[in-house]
Amino acid sequence: MGAARTCTVLGVEYFVGDVPAATATVLDRVESGLGGYSCLCGVHGIITAQHSESMMGALDEAWLNFPDGAPVAWLMRRHGAGDAHRVAGPDLMPRVVEAGQEHGIRHFLFGSSPEVLAQLERRLVERFPRAIIAGSISPPFREVTDAENEAFAEQMVAARADIVWVGLGLPKQDEWLRRSAALFAPAVGLGVGAAFDFLAGTKPRAPEWAQAAGLEWLHRLMKEPRRLAGRYATTNTEFLARAGLSITGEYGRAALRKVERSRPRAARR
Repeated sequence: MGAARTCTVLGVEYFVGDVPAATATVLDRVESGLGGYSCLCGVHGIITAQHSESMMGALDEAWLNFPDGAPVAWLMRRHGAGDAHRVAGPDLMPRVVEAGQEHGIRHFLFGSSPEVLAQLERRLVERFPRAIIAGSISPPFREVTDAENEAFAEQMVAARADIVWVGLGLPKQDEWLRRSAALFAPAVGLGVGAAFDFLAGTKPRAPEWAQAAGLEWLHRLMKEPRRLAGRYATTNTEFLARAGLSITGEYGRAALRKVERSRPRAARR
C-alpha cells in the first residue's frame, strides 16, 4: 500500500479516508515494522495544539493523525479532501482488533483504571475470540518518571506487542506517545482516549443516529456537563472562527490545501 493521503488543516496533517481504509493503513504500518505512533483528535485536539507547543509537536511528529471529529473531517472536505471521513477511536480500535486476528496481531492496553482494562479485555475477547491481548498497564494518574516509563516500555517489548493502544485522554496520551513510542518500537502506538471506556461499557456512547449526524459531542456534553461544558464552549467557538478564516484564505490557504503528499511519511521521521 502506498503513502497515506493527507490533508493539512489549521496546521495539522490528517489522514484522508474512512474507517476501513484507516484500518488497512494501521495494519500495513504494523507489518512494515517501522513503529511510530498515531494521534486521533478532533476539535479539542486541534484547538489545544494552537496554544500548546508540546501538543502541536506530538501531532507533527506522529506517523499519522486521524480526524476523530466530524467538524474536522468537514473542514478537510472544504479544503479539497472530498472523501475525508471521521475516524473515531471507538470505531477504529475494534476494526483493527477484528482484522488483526488473521495476522496474529498482539495488542497491549495502556491507560485507564485496572477495572476498566479488565472489562475492556473481556469484551474484546468476547467479540473477537482469536484476538491476542498481550498485556495491559494502568499507569498512575500523576506524571510518571523516566525510570517508570522505561519499565512500562520494557513490559510492552517483552510482551511482543504489535500495537499499543493508549487511553490517557488528550493531550496527555499524545504527549506520552511522543515521549515513549521509540521505547516500545517496533510496535505502533495509537492514542484512542475515551474508546477504552466506550468499548468496555463503562460509559455509554451516543446512539448511531447522533454519531452519523455529527452530534456525538452533544451526547457527551449531556452525560458530563460539568466536565465538558466549559471545554466545548471555548474550543468549539474558536474552531468555528479559525475554520472560517482558513476557508476564506486568511489563515494561509496554500498551506492548508495540501491534500495529497507524494513522499512517504516514514521519510519524515
